[in-house]
Amino acid sequence: MAAKIIFIILFGFLLNSSAKAQEVIPIYSDYLTDNLYLIHPSMAGAADRNQIRLTARQQWFDVENAPSLQTLAVNGRLGDKLGVGGIVFNDQNGNFSKIGAYGTVAYHLHFARNEFLNQLSFGISAGIIQHRLDQSGFTEFDPIVSGSNVSDIFGNMDIGMSYYYLDFFAHLAAKNIISVRRELFYSDAVPSNQRKYLFSTGYVFDNNNDWSYEPSILFQLREATNEMNIDLNMKVYREVDFGQLWGGLSYRNSFEGAEYTAEGNAIESQKLQYITPFIGLDYNNFMFGYTFSYQFNSVVLSNNGFHQITIGYNFGKSRWRWEKNVPAVNY
Repeated sequence: MAAKIIFIILFGFLLNSSAKAQEVIPIYSDYLTDNLYLIHPSMAGAADRNQIRLTARQQWFDVENAPSLQTLAVNGRLGDKLGVGGIVFNDQNGNFSKIGAYGTVAYHLHFARNEFLNQLSFGISAGIIQHRLDQSGFTEFDPIVSGSNVSDIFGNMDIGMSYYYLDFFAHLAAKNIISVRRELFYSDAVPSNQRKYLFSTGYVFDNNNDWSYEPSILFQLREATNEMNIDLNMKVYREVDFGQLWGGLSYRNSFEGAEYTAEGNAIESQKLQYITPFIGLDYNNFMFGYTFSYQFNSVVLSNNGFHQITIGYNFGKSRWRWEKNVPAVNY
């Protein structure tokens, strides 16, 4: 009986505090630290140079076995129009873990013969994901608990498009477009439809000096539960002698939606609210970024916040033929 109670508590925790873990790669605020390809497949090879990005995220340092996420993303251009990329990730949350890999192909259309930035991009990603649930710590017998490591493997796909014109940019993506029934979970509370739609847009204000300002938004909609949230972002760039400094602030707010109990009954969910300051540095071919997210809902597991580090490396020749720096695609 005790094992069953523990399992239900764990299952409820997975569904509530870590519902995003079901959407393959959770969408945090690391896209603001030069990691747009991680959420937009159309950004594979879209930037000025080829990119390698390594991230590590840890939630709640004061909570044992708290959620953590690591990603490695590589993308670049083959020829003038073809972009390719790959992502591997490891996502852990207590007894639950998930690993996977994605491959991406993108196509980039230039409408101004590189005289100025006017680019439309399309991308598609396909991946293989393995979910694991470690039940070895559940010592008492229960029919629904095997007492061993159980796992399942499935595939999914993302598609998207991006458009850049001078200082304006916009992205549209559909994530997890294949409905998948995962036998690892023992309840219909986890829907097979994990489709999520993303739309983001922004503008770079350049005063022809050492400062640039980039306000942007990111809107997310989950199809199955009608959950919606929006990020309001401001990013600032400063050119310095040794490279470029940048930083900013992001605010995430959810509008509505539903979460589920272990019995599969829908209940009203509290609104998700995050505030995320971030800071970074570009030095030669390297990039370093740090984000800190603080959740100020009325009910939280910990007040310790979420910490994430991004390390990057840019390689290959510059593709731009104009002198103007475009921070949105040329971090």
